[in-house]
Amino acid sequence: MRVSQLVAASGVPLATIKYYLREGLLMPGISTSATQSTYGDEHVERLALIKALAGAGLPIDRIRTVLRLIEYPEASLFQTLGRAIAELPPYLDDADAEDYPLAKAALEKLGQVYDPRFVAVAQLDRALRAAEEVGIPMTDERLEVYGRHVRGIADYDLSLMPDTVEAAVEYSVIGTAVYEPVITALRRLAHQDIASALERPAT
Repeated sequence: MRVSQLVAASGVPLATIKYYLREGLLMPGISTSATQSTYGDEHVERLALIKALAGAGLPIDRIRTVLRLIEYPEASLFQTLGRAIAELPPYLDDADAEDYPLAKAALEKLGQVYDPRFVAVAQLDRALRAAEEVGIPMTDERLEVYGRHVRGIADYDLSLMPDTVEAAVEYSVIGTAVYEPVITALRRLAHQDIASALERPAT
């Protein structure tokens, strides 16, 4: 397809496609003349991936890192997924500044294997600290309930993960970026539904 058709198929403006080509995020098309190239379905798929990552708030340099990990994954899926997911927001400038005792204690109680360098450890510690500061610290009971249900979601997600490392990384990054807001919204709506039921008079 010509670039005009790529614009129509992807929904990405021409100027943005040219920018992605210059930045190396989108692979070049097949040159057919000095000024024209043709593009295929792989370009449409790559643009959809870039659009999803940009929509999740990733800056260009982090999108580039994710794309590189998808194309050239490390030997360990555990490490590759950890590095790729770490490129998703929220970002912590001081992610290596401390030991994260609250997160480590919580993860040990849950019996989870984790990489202490994974940015989610720092994110968890910050969240647990914020909960303590407002007077609703994470209790063992709440941790057990949260951990069990989140584990169930993670088990289901990973049961659908593709077989190849490249596809698994793409699936995990996009799935995390797209579905974490869904989980948050569903939890809030469940609170509303339960609160509504509590307010209804018994019959």
